[in-house]
Amino acid sequence: MPGGFDWIGFLIAVAVIELTPGPNMGWLAALTMREGKRPALAAVAGITTGLSLQLLAAVTGLTALIISVPSVHHLLHWAGVAFMLYLAWEAYSDTGSVALAASGHERGFRRGLIANVLNPKALAFYVLLINQFVTPASPAPVWLQSLILGAIHLSVATLVHLGIVLLAGRLGERLERWRTSFAARLTFACLLAAIALWLALTPPRT
Repeated sequence: MPGGFDWIGFLIAVAVIELTPGPNMGWLAALTMREGKRPALAAVAGITTGLSLQLLAAVTGLTALIISVPSVHHLLHWAGVAFMLYLAWEAYSDTGSVALAASGHERGFRRGLIANVLNPKALAFYVLLINQFVTPASPAPVWLQSLILGAIHLSVATLVHLGIVLLAGRLGERLERWRTSFAARLTFACLLAAIALWLALTPPRT
């Protein structure tokens, strides 16, 4: 990684995205309240596995794109800004319609895995957001930079998902009411929009 890498900016962006109420958060909270911690922890493992597969696919694709077509780097920069604005709108619009999974540890793992492997937003996250922090001119290969940043995101995401399971086990319906409250939705939407503005004002790395 380059010496001037913006670690603070990257960690803030990842933390805000993962703490923003979304489908995984809502589903894990609902699953914990319905079936307990063990099935929910199995679901966390499934989600992490699915995201890991998305990361590997994105690292390979992102590397090929940047090497073969340098202008794609700039296109992805603005696509990343648009993606952050989309996440902001989604966070504001989430009113709590969550489908509960069937019971069972294996089914929880399978549901988490499939939902994240087949979720195009997960792949878009790795391609669009991580691209904002990758420096093609760095001595470190693009694929290695992407893999390191993706691994950091996976670590943060897993910690947040585990936290949701533990909180849901203690707080139950109060957590779901907070997650879908107007104040929480508006706050996270504004934070995501602020990150989009910050990315738009930051020139793409070359």
